[in-house]
Amino acid sequence: MTASSIPRPEYPRPQFARADWMNLNGEWGFEVDASLSGEERNLFLGQPLARKIIVPFCPESDLSGIGEKDFMPAVWYRRDVELPAVWTAAGKRILLHFGACDYETTVWVNGRKVGMHRGGYTSFTFEITAQAAPGKNVIVVRAVDDTRNKLQPTGKQSERLHSYSCLYTRTTGIWQTVWLEAVPATYLRAVKYFPNIDEGTITVHAKLDGPTKGYRLHAAVRAEDKEMGAADVAADGLAIFTIKLAERHLWEPGAPYLYNVEFTLDQAGQAGDTVKSYFGLRSIVIDGKRVLINHKSVFQRLVLDQGFYPDGIYTAPSDDALRSDIELSMAMGFNGARLHEKVFEERFHYWADKLGYLTWGEYPNWGLDHANPLALERYLSEWLEALERDFDHPSIVGWCPFNETNPQQNPELLRMIYRATKAVDWTRPVIDTSGYVHVETDIYDCHNYEQDAAKFAAAFEAFKTSDTIYQNFPRHEVTYQGQPYFCSEYGGIWWNPGQADALAWGYGDRPRSEQQFLERYKALTETLLFNPNMFAFCYTQLTNVEQEVNGLYTCDRKAKFDPAIIRAINVQRAAIETDN
Repeated sequence: MTASSIPRPEYPRPQFARADWMNLNGEWGFEVDASLSGEERNLFLGQPLARKIIVPFCPESDLSGIGEKDFMPAVWYRRDVELPAVWTAAGKRILLHFGACDYETTVWVNGRKVGMHRGGYTSFTFEITAQAAPGKNVIVVRAVDDTRNKLQPTGKQSERLHSYSCLYTRTTGIWQTVWLEAVPATYLRAVKYFPNIDEGTITVHAKLDGPTKGYRLHAAVRAEDKEMGAADVAADGLAIFTIKLAERHLWEPGAPYLYNVEFTLDQAGQAGDTVKSYFGLRSIVIDGKRVLINHKSVFQRLVLDQGFYPDGIYTAPSDDALRSDIELSMAMGFNGARLHEKVFEERFHYWADKLGYLTWGEYPNWGLDHANPLALERYLSEWLEALERDFDHPSIVGWCPFNETNPQQNPELLRMIYRATKAVDWTRPVIDTSGYVHVETDIYDCHNYEQDAAKFAAAFEAFKTSDTIYQNFPRHEVTYQGQPYFCSEYGGIWWNPGQADALAWGYGDRPRSEQQFLERYKALTETLLFNPNMFAFCYTQLTNVEQEVNGLYTCDRKAKFDPAIIRAINVQRAAIETDN
């Protein structure tokens, strides 16, 4: 397969990019292991597999070339890889990266096991230096996936054979880019950015891997072809430093400004690892019932985005498709999204950073038995990976680890995950669980799919002048304490004229005309937009997903209504923004 024909050819991690890399997307050998006997049959030794698949698309998807929708207990992949001679030279280390693979992934190189990762949504890396050889190498991957196992988080993946209601086609195995990198013996492993918008500085925590004696780390910041600042510090495991920026430009919703950084690691003047990155100057502060972005009250006009594609399921068919989803949302006047029941890929966050689009990072907690301690163990491990991976994106303005939790659930679970999240990231607000049931939270929210505009307005009327809020389960939730408050799921208006309704699904009674839909959308949205104590709304949803037909766009991204009409409603000045 030529470089021009590789699917998803773009570098998958643009906030931490190296020049020396190899994209492994494209054709792999493939086999379904229905009896879980593949290891006993020595498939890891690298013999040819029965079928072919196009990575990074899951076997349930049409783009994979497989398109099987039934349950697959395990799947195997095989790929021959020719390593450049310089990669296997002394002093080089070879890293094998997976954007995501659902669910339990084991990897062998040349018949030797290199590692196992549990979690279907987060990125992971194995060093394969010891197993790799000059010339041809055989990479074998097994993914075990049991959507019906209550110890496995599955988000919106259906536990039945077919999709139904708001649960959709499953994703098994590799569903994001697989790639190789060659790095020096000592390399830059990760960075964290801590912007200070008042001082015009950026503080960097840089983590190294390998022997660090005698190493120095250089950081050069540029923007618009100007030098904006630099640092040159000793690197001893962890390097922490602050750069005063020559010019202060803020990353704002709809008006993003990004600084580019080049990190160079060297020893005794001999250049080693080089990484290109970027950051934005942006702050988030809670001020009473307001959430301030860069000290301004910004009403968050959010839309629910589930990240499903008709031909790729969890995987966007192209990088352009990721960017386009954000642009489609912004065309209707939304300034952000709840990234719902899924950890989105890094390229999506990159485009959100570039376009100035606010997002809330979530975790696909559905499918888990939250009362089981083993489920908690698996949850926490993957959630912390997601927090660490996506920490640096200025577009992410909050975290929400759970969605719609059961009133009978142990409240200490939510409290512990909330506190663990705050321990990792104290710079952003955290919602303990979206909608319900709140235990300890920076922001209080609710879900309300009432379709009668008058009844919907009545639910929030008291909150205009008091701290009386609408709660989904008031007898089970912690008392409201004056936090910022919003309705994080509303609308979901069923609209699919011209489609057969045998499987279609949406909320409430369907409007009888386009005009009735728009009148309802306007009334519901303005109830939230014009409430002086409401800091945000989140409409369900951006696109249809399979049988769920309450999107403002169809599954294939066709607008159901003139975007300008929806935009005119959404961009009206919110009551909580009047003091800016």
